[in-house]
Amino acid sequence: MIAIFQSSGVGCAWVIGLTRWLSMGLALLLAASQAAAVIRVAQLVEGEPLRRFYPGALNSLLVEINNNTSLQFANEPEFIESFNDPRLFDFPIIYVNFGDRRDWNLDDEEREQLRRYLERGGFLFIDAGITAEFLRGQASHAQSHSFPEWTPHPALVALFSDVLPTSTYRPLPRAHPVFSSFYSGLPDSSALPEAIRSYVINEKWPQGTYSFVGWEIDGRLAVITTPIIAMGWARDEVGRWVNQIGFRVREGEDALNERLQQASHSGTVFMVNREDGRQDRVFTPTSQSARLGRRT
Repeated sequence: MIAIFQSSGVGCAWVIGLTRWLSMGLALLLAASQAAAVIRVAQLVEGEPLRRFYPGALNSLLVEINNNTSLQFANEPEFIESFNDPRLFDFPIIYVNFGDRRDWNLDDEEREQLRRYLERGGFLFIDAGITAEFLRGQASHAQSHSFPEWTPHPALVALFSDVLPTSTYRPLPRAHPVFSSFYSGLPDSSALPEAIRSYVINEKWPQGTYSFVGWEIDGRLAVITTPIIAMGWARDEVGRWVNQIGFRVREGEDALNERLQQASHSGTVFMVNREDGRQDRVFTPTSQSARLGRRT
């Protein structure tokens, strides 16, 4: 069963909470210089910024934060092409969509610059950096699916294991301030279409989190990596949501698990990592690419 619905402000809630939680660290960074009240955010895009994924997403999010918190961000991000940009330390927050950089195998100079940025208090948010293995065959799939995988792309794991070897990626626990520093509790479910309300309440929302993993430095959250969420941020000039988002609702029946044990399958089997470390099997048909569309 597939249900389509418009994006909602709920998609921005966790980022507003994250920004508020980061505000103390931001204040320390900005106090080091007599910076203007407006906080500047950088977006890393390799190549032409106009060709980036979800070009209106971050702009809309920054406006949303300005409208809902006491922090004031520049409404437009500034673009950098790599972590070697000489302006890197001018930005307390850097956002990058994993797909907007083709090669995550950084050279030694760029790795060192990234390490210095993070160790000095910088914060890096990598969107679409978690992609289940069965979605990695085509870049566009990672931009339209947020399957609940809890292990970042192998390129990111390798990168940060080298840049910050004293830590590791860890799932953010449900008690983490990111999930409650601005909004508390779950969103009002009455706004959801009836076709997916039960699924969202019982399967999507019970734990009240998303597949968020973080990399800490001395107890400070320095890097967050998530599946794609920018698809739910963008508004047009009159405030309407730009993208439609679909749920692929799982249908079940009595003894389904037992019946699956006896099922035959001719496609490919992929392993997906859960938050608790266990694994699920995902069975994909041979013509997988023809069946994938924008889903979450």
